[in-house]
Amino acid sequence: MSHQPAPYEAEPDTPNLDFQGTTPYEDYVQASVLTHLQHPLSEDPGEMVFLVTTQVMELWFTVIVHEWHTAAQALREDDLSTALAALKRSTYELESLNASWKPLAHLTPGQFNSYRSALGEGSGFQSAMYRRLEFLLGEKSASMLVPHRGAPRVHAELEKALTEPSLYDEVLGYLARQGLAVPESVLDRDPTRRYEPDPAVERVWEEVYSGPEDSAPARLGEALTEVAELVWRWRNDHLVATRRAMGAKTGTGGSAGVAWLEKRATKNVFPELWTARSHV
Repeated sequence: MSHQPAPYEAEPDTPNLDFQGTTPYEDYVQASVLTHLQHPLSEDPGEMVFLVTTQVMELWFTVIVHEWHTAAQALREDDLSTALAALKRSTYELESLNASWKPLAHLTPGQFNSYRSALGEGSGFQSAMYRRLEFLLGEKSASMLVPHRGAPRVHAELEKALTEPSLYDEVLGYLARQGLAVPESVLDRDPTRRYEPDPAVERVWEEVYSGPEDSAPARLGEALTEVAELVWRWRNDHLVATRRAMGAKTGTGGSAGVAWLEKRATKNVFPELWTARSHV
């Protein structure tokens, strides 16, 4: 004897539950795509945590890159309010990105080793979206395109990001149009090269911070400082998590591991914003 399903009866105040196809939520968020992208390669249950956490980080990289592109475009158009709003949003997103280290920050060497071989030659420094994030911060390097030669679309996106002005380049252009003495050599620099600190730019920020705290350049400076501090915390949290999980061993993908991360952690983003404070 077959049993027919009971007719659908909504309880009082129940939202609409009956759809012809997939739910509108699924259509918009694509949750079933996101939740079926995990394919662990080991039997260790901890690998799922590592895999999902890494994928979450990639999503945060994506939205932060979007925010900084928005800020850069707004500054190019002298639209400070839009730029500040995007930078502010990115600080909340950076805080969430940094919190992503929590599930991984207490891995013992034994726990990490139980699935480390599943990574093969994979390493975080190969992340194309993170590379775009670094390029926006002025950390340009043409050599970092090399790992992506086998993925034409990704390589083209990175090549475009390499040749475009960084967020900081757009900041300095904005300050120059506000009448501050940013040197032409900085404004006309090759955008494909890594940004190097300039004493004249340091003096510009010294002038900004010696003036009214509610001026447009000062408000921009503080927004950038918030971003820079959170990027520094990201790098240090990465360093500590790696040191805890694998000590000084060679990193995945042949990187120098902790030694490479230690070098990265000492570098300040938007460097003159920090050094100028010593002279105010």
